[in-house]
This record gives sequence, structure tokens and C-alpha cells, in this order.
Amino acid sequence: MREFLSNLPGIATGLRSALKDGYGIADLRKDVMAGLTIGTVAVPLSMALAIATGVPPQHGLYTAIVAGALIALTGGARFNVSGPTAAFVVILFPIVQQYGLGGLLIASMMAGVILVALGLTRMGRLIQFVPYPVVLGFTAGIAVVIAVLQVPDFLGLETGKLGEHFVENVSTIVASLPTINPLELGVGAFALGVMLFWPRLRSPIPAPLVGLVVGAVAAYGINAITGEPGSAWAVETIASRFSWEVGGQTGSGIPPIPPMFMAPWSLPGPDGEPLTLSFVLFSELLGPAFAIAMLGAIESLLCAVVADGL
Repeated sequence: MREFLSNLPGIATGLRSALKDGYGIADLRKDVMAGLTIGTVAVPLSMALAIATGVPPQHGLYTAIVAGALIALTGGARFNVSGPTAAFVVILFPIVQQYGLGGLLIASMMAGVILVALGLTRMGRLIQFVPYPVVLGFTAGIAVVIAVLQVPDFLGLETGKLGEHFVENVSTIVASLPTINPLELGVGAFALGVMLFWPRLRSPIPAPLVGLVVGAVAAYGINAITGEPGSAWAVETIASRFSWEVGGQTGSGIPPIPPMFMAPWSLPGPDGEPLTLSFVLFSELLGPAFAIAMLGAIESLLCAVVADGL
């Protein structure tokens, strides 16, 4: 028992290690600049990944803020940066389609319990038995699925609600190609081109931030000329696409008020009604929760391997 307790993972070991080695104003200045750089990328990225997952963009912001702070304060690595990752889109998107936002949060909580159990039992060492080609194929497959899910928004297609299966979604996208919006395609291509070209200037400003700004300015200019978002010749924005209702208040875009604390099962399911907790629901979400936990464990351990070499 004593040996088991001594092997338990520590809490905030990275923070305690940094403070033990001495932490001064110079270190704080560097960390602030690094935080600003990561934050400017994480904010639009978190919203984009939330949209790709099938939930409103504000949930991506909430997750990035809360999870980023908790991981930084309680994590065990000094060289890892916590933030939103696109790899989970492939797993989370089908969960949202089938169980709604409430089901996604319940599955995430179950995945957290699984990860804690894996940490307490020191199961992370099993990652060494995963073949490297499997990891490469897994990563490449995720990249392909994510890229396909972004095609409708990039081209401005009117696809309706996409399904859970990759082949079905590809067929839907191909059938919707005649509905391409040239303006949205132009803005997307312009922003992408800026992001690809910007690193050549060796500027300290992150390329995603520049692409976001120029894309937003271009969309604003087009909408000012052609009409309000939502019209036939306009570029869709977050404000025109998403709406919210919090505490009886409604609006468009992202809520300007802090999120309200509520139980995950009180959030809407796929039919818009609150979920009903039952053994059947938990058993159905066990598989998705295990997939979330495994992907989180694999990504974290792979990042740890890279950080160990720094």
C-alpha cells in the first residue's frame, strides 16, 4: 500500500517545481508574452472547434478558459501548453448529433473519471506498446475527417445538418456543391492564403491571429456593401448564424454574460428536450466516454514524450 501511494501522480508538480527553482519578474514577463500568444490563437481556435463539433461557439470559449487555467495550475509539466485540440472533433461530433450537448457533457464527465482511474493505476505506461504506424494512421485519419467537416463552411454550402458517418457526409457535401457561395469561398481562401504566407515574413504575430483579423475585416466590408448577413449576397458570421438564450435573455452571436452553472443532464438532448438520466443512457455513453478518455490519454502521453526531450 505504501508503494502504491508513493506512485500516485502529484498535483501541480509543474508549478511547484517552477517556484522551487526560483521564479522572478523576468520569468513572469516571458510567461505573460507566451500566454498572450497562446491566447490569441486559442480564442478563435476554441470557437472554431466548438462549431465543428456541432455546438455553439461560446462553449468552446468556456472550455478553453476553464480547462486551460485548471491544467496550468494543477498539471505536472512545465513545458506543455494546454489548449483546444482538433483531434477530438472526430469523436465529439457524432456524440452531439446523437445525444446533444447534454450527452456530450455527461460523456466528458465519464471520460474524466476513466482518466483519473487510469492515472491512479499507472496505466499510462501501456502507451509504449502502441505501434508508431498506428499512431500515424490514427492522426492522418483524424486530419482527413476534420478537413472534410470544414468544407461546407469554407465553400458556403447549404448542406443542412450533417450526419454521424463520414461517407454519408461526403455524399451530402458533393450533392450540395451547386450551392457554393462565392463570397464566403473568397473570404475563406483569402484568410487561408494570408495564414500560409504570413510565416514567411518572420513576424512575431501569430499567423492564425492575422488570418482571423483580415478575414473578419473582409467579411465586414463585403456585408457593408452587399447587405446584412443572412441575405443571398452576404458572408455569414457568428452573430448571424448563432443565437443564445440565458436566464430569459436572448441575443445573437456569443452571450455577453457569464455562463450559468447547471447540471449537464438539464441541457438539451438531440430533440431539444432535457435528457433523462437512466442506466440505459449511461451504458450508451460508456463507449463514447471511453473513446474520449483514450484519445485524451494518448495525446497527453505523446505530448509528454516530446516535452521530455526539451
